Amino acid sequence: MRARTRTGRRVVVMTMGALHEGHATLIRAARTRAGADGEVVVTVFVNPLQFGAGEDLDRYPRTLEADVKIAEQAGADAVFAPSVDEVYPGGQPEVRITAGPMGERLEGAARPGHFDGMLTVVAKLLHLTRADVALFGQKDAQQLALVRRMVRDLNFDVEIVAVPTVRETDGLALSSRNRYLSPAERRTALALSDALFTGRDRHAAQEALRARAAESPTPRARAKALGRIGEARAAADAHAVATASPGCPSAVLAAARLILDEAKRLQPPIELDYVALVDPRDFTDVTDGFEGEAVLAVAARVGATRLIDNLPLTFGGHE
Repeated sequence: MRARTRTGRRVVVMTMGALHEGHATLIRAARTRAGADGEVVVTVFVNPLQFGAGEDLDRYPRTLEADVKIAEQAGADAVFAPSVDEVYPGGQPEVRITAGPMGERLEGAARPGHFDGMLTVVAKLLHLTRADVALFGQKDAQQLALVRRMVRDLNFDVEIVAVPTVRETDGLALSSRNRYLSPAERRTALALSDALFTGRDRHAAQEALRARAAESPTPRARAKALGRIGEARAAADAHAVATASPGCPSAVLAAARLILDEAKRLQPPIELDYVALVDPRDFTDVTDGFEGEAVLAVAARVGATRLIDNLPLTFGGHE
């Protein structure tokens, strides 16, 4: 990697292999970032530090030959696919990056030590590839937030860029683990994206009411006037505008949770790990009245397969 000559920026996309269209989208975005003079490097490494006891390290798909073809077709200049012995000579490292409190929430609570292992290998790969820019998918929102925090806190000289989640036609977020789902399990798995979309719709309705309230000088007076003249439906609408809260994450969360609760009765049922609405800066829960960027995140198991998904939302702003 160090011997490769380059004149422009080196843009890196880190993967654990089993590349799919979501990875290809990242690589194409990297190609655009790199430009004609830059270089796009795709890393392929199944990191054992990220897998806990009972997780799917042994059965994680390893398809390097196909990965190289996909990377090349998407615009990569090189694939860096080191062995475990190359990345961790002498065995697992004694010194590691610690994710801190943010790494113990949500995914970190469900998978203890996962983010320590992730940050350790990301740090090593950033050094080994000497990246100028690194692209990460928004689907792994907590990973993205932690990488950004590590780069900031430890003064890495690299730009971290987020790329929106790529979805299949039915709404399911693209993942290497989707291949494990049976047809029945896949139907159940759609509850994850359905829950997020339902929460997003509830959020959009709230923000629309807020926008109307901001444009209406006397919404409460209008609601009372309409009520007096018997315009019940119009009065109810005006009252909803008048009482639009400055941000109601609990209603968004409740709407998403309703879909997931219903999915627990499907065959096969969904086994929910969590559904949460969090601040992407530290992944703490947001409360009613919150304004700013938030992430609606969900994780669940369908059969033997664990899936995650999320959507970014903005409270208190016009989207």
